[in-house]
Amino acid sequence: MGVVATVESLCLKARQAIERREWDEARQAYQQALALKPGSADVHYGLATVCFQLHDLEAAAQHFKEVTRLDPLRAGAFVNLGAVLNLLDRLDESVNALRRGIQLDSHRAEGYYNLGLVYRRKGQLELAVQTYREAIRVNPRMPDAHLNLANLYVQKEQWRQAQNHYREALRIRPNWDKAREGLDHVEEMTAEPQGGEAGSAQAAALSAPAPVAVSATVDPHRLVDPAVHGHWLTTLHAATIESDDFGRNLEGVLEKEIEPAIKELSSCLLYSESSRSELEECVKKFEAALKSLCGAQDSLLTSIERLRHLSERVAETGVHASG
Repeated sequence: MGVVATVESLCLKARQAIERREWDEARQAYQQALALKPGSADVHYGLATVCFQLHDLEAAAQHFKEVTRLDPLRAGAFVNLGAVLNLLDRLDESVNALRRGIQLDSHRAEGYYNLGLVYRRKGQLELAVQTYREAIRVNPRMPDAHLNLANLYVQKEQWRQAQNHYREALRIRPNWDKAREGLDHVEEMTAEPQGGEAGSAQAAALSAPAPVAVSATVDPHRLVDPAVHGHWLTTLHAATIESDDFGRNLEGVLEKEIEPAIKELSSCLLYSESSRSELEECVKKFEAALKSLCGAQDSLLTSIERLRHLSERVAETGVHASG
């Protein structure tokens, strides 16, 4: 029997042992195969996976790193190496490996997911949010990404977003205690102001009203007569349409300018190979998009303030009901 056949038979023996969850036997078979063919990326990969299952993280990292040396285009090896390095608290190395894995395969959700774990441990919450969102974009049915993103939104006191992702995690994985506990916590925090500034602020983050407020108290017996107040009603209707148009414009800026600019900037930041000029160009595009957003927001707020004023005038000039 030739060397290749022997290596193949040993790898088969290892895979059969893995199916039986006999990790020590699988490790021994892979080690024998590696002695016969030390330059096999596949054998190193299998041995790394078994070492991980045996909680021998140093050995797992060593073999995954060897895979990346022997097969530098294997995205999964970089992703797995990054995950193991994270567990070994070698965070900067982990980030580099995961970024490389994502660069090689941008459709691998676990790459973004593991990078989010590292960014959170490093205290870089905005980058963590961004990478979890990318994981969900690639795989919307990844419950752990929804859960971790929800937890980050809780940490940032963005209650509505947290609530949405807890619910999505539960939709994908019903009766998941962690997601249910998180959702219950958010709903408890936002159901009613809890007293004091902290409770009020937490509730306001989720249940804040739309930015239209009528300060005057409306008398339930006060009516508006179209024959008398037709001018005000027509003006109010026109202002409502105007506010709706400005709102749609703001939504369009977010979708067509802000979102693409953020994605482009994200790619530059995630990939260490990006040049300084590329990064500067991405920043300029983002700043331009942000300027457009601020302009659209100012127009909407001005229109809303006008709408509020007109609403008050209509309420103040109403007539009392007869009888």
